[in-house]
Amino acid sequence: MLRFDESYASKAKDHQNNLTKPLKSLGKLEEFAIWMAGWQRKIKPTMKNPHCIIFAGNHGVSSKGVSAYPSEVTAQMVENFRSGGAAINQLCKLAELSLSVVPINLENPTSDFSEELAMSEKDVLYAMQLGSDSVPEDCDFLVLGEMGISNTTSATALACALFKEPAEVWTGLGTGLNDEGLSRKISVIKSGLELHGKNFDKVENILAAYGGREIAAIAGSVIAARVRGIPVLLDGFICTAAAATLTLFDKKILDHCLISHVSTEPGHSGLIKHLNKDPILDLNLRLGEGSGAAIASLIIKSALVTHNGMSTFSEAGVSEKS
Repeated sequence: MLRFDESYASKAKDHQNNLTKPLKSLGKLEEFAIWMAGWQRKIKPTMKNPHCIIFAGNHGVSSKGVSAYPSEVTAQMVENFRSGGAAINQLCKLAELSLSVVPINLENPTSDFSEELAMSEKDVLYAMQLGSDSVPEDCDFLVLGEMGISNTTSATALACALFKEPAEVWTGLGTGLNDEGLSRKISVIKSGLELHGKNFDKVENILAAYGGREIAAIAGSVIAARVRGIPVLLDGFICTAAAATLTLFDKKILDHCLISHVSTEPGHSGLIKHLNKDPILDLNLRLGEGSGAAIASLIIKSALVTHNGMSTFSEAGVSEKS
């Protein structure tokens, strides 16, 4: 796996410190530019081929009434993505992100994890490989999103198992459950946790227990990006939970990932704390489909255009601080 290049990051920091502004006056934009430089191994990093991938999957646990929407909505939204009618389509146009939509065996939902394993190990590895293969060869910046009715239930179970947290605290309303639906969702997650436990040492095992095909695919794409040194923007709770499972393999495997925003799901803020990362935005988003990550990509673009386009003090003939 490629590692963050401290040499390029240091050179980018020197460049940043010579631009016509007070030191650190662009705040986190400066940090993002330096972070990009370290991963892309460029003093002036770029977003020439940024790409957004939405993975979609269906979940057997949806039959337990853990979502406000029926599972048919997953396929319907995939068609909406393809026809250009969703929020992510508009945001990708604005951010100049190429968009790919990857539905995974939607006609065959995973099994209900509250009663049995959600997937076989073979299914997990297939989805992870698909996720890896979906990252374009020319991609230099990856934005990840998902679509899958009931996948906040799966993500919550994964997160609770991974960090041994209580379902009562980390379970949220998802796409709009009422109090009765939330209580039912917590009960289903607790049943799954009692069945499969919280002690896992392999990524494929925890994904088989609680995951979804789109969640496994996200994990696979994160690995592919790390191998190739591609910076990644994770969307909200589901993407973060998917990526977090990889820490079972290597605690530092997500160093090339930024978390685009903190969602309204309580489990997301808990995950972010465990991962010791700072989300770029907090906009009370809970849509999914990569929307928060697409918005956050505009912040990264702002970091790069200032880093790459501003003049240095010597170039501009501006006197530096005495």
